[in-house]
Amino acid sequence: MTHTLAKWLAVREPFDAVARSAALGQLVALTLPRGRPVRILDLGTGTGSNVRYLAPLLPVDQRWTLADKDPTVLAQIAGNVDVAYETRQLDLGAPDGDDVFVGVDLVTASALLDLVSEPFLVRLADRCRAADATALFALTYTGRSTCTPAEPEDEYMCDLLNRHQERSDKGFGPAAGPDAVDCAERAFTAAGYRAQRAASDWLLPPDARDLQRELMQGWADAAFEMVPGESGMIADWLERRFEHLDAGRSRITVSHEDFAAFPE
Repeated sequence: MTHTLAKWLAVREPFDAVARSAALGQLVALTLPRGRPVRILDLGTGTGSNVRYLAPLLPVDQRWTLADKDPTVLAQIAGNVDVAYETRQLDLGAPDGDDVFVGVDLVTASALLDLVSEPFLVRLADRCRAADATALFALTYTGRSTCTPAEPEDEYMCDLLNRHQERSDKGFGPAAGPDAVDCAERAFTAAGYRAQRAASDWLLPPDARDLQRELMQGWADAAFEMVPGESGMIADWLERRFEHLDAGRSRITVSHEDFAAFPE
């Protein structure tokens, strides 16, 4: 895992926890079995933020499988999560790995669905259904953001970000991007699930300076890739946004949704 990604995950974790739908997490917890260990599969574990958030909400006796493609991430999990777990190095986009779903009660992930493709989501729903597992996927970006104070280019920059995401391929095929929750709902409903959604927007105040700065820079980087001929406009927009941030007047809202699916 690169230093940049590690920094991004660390900076966003407390804001993710505030944004997530506690009600949806508690509803999922009520569906899980009691009287035996609950078996949970966490996809794209990263540094373990999803585990740290969910573990206190779930039945006490838990057994986690933490799956991630990056072995350096998995090596850092020890001491960072307070649950019984095993790790599995797994390329989620590869055709193999179905065995990791066998016998699980809950399949979960955070900030993953907008990075994967619609065919991947169909396959994911089928794998969850084969295990008769509940699913909970948190913090999926839905394509909308608002910056205050506003700048004339804000909406255009958001559009460039969305187009960039839809063009990206993280090894799953073309990303579902802002349509990911809609795609997931179609896939899981077709697989025999009852779906439920809840807003989990980031509401970033002026003192969320590190996350806002990372976010703005990421938007600018995506825009540079999409329209390199407009680099002057992008740099000027970024400079003005940083000025708002440094002056303590910048607020950003980024839309996300949490998605749960319950086997019928």
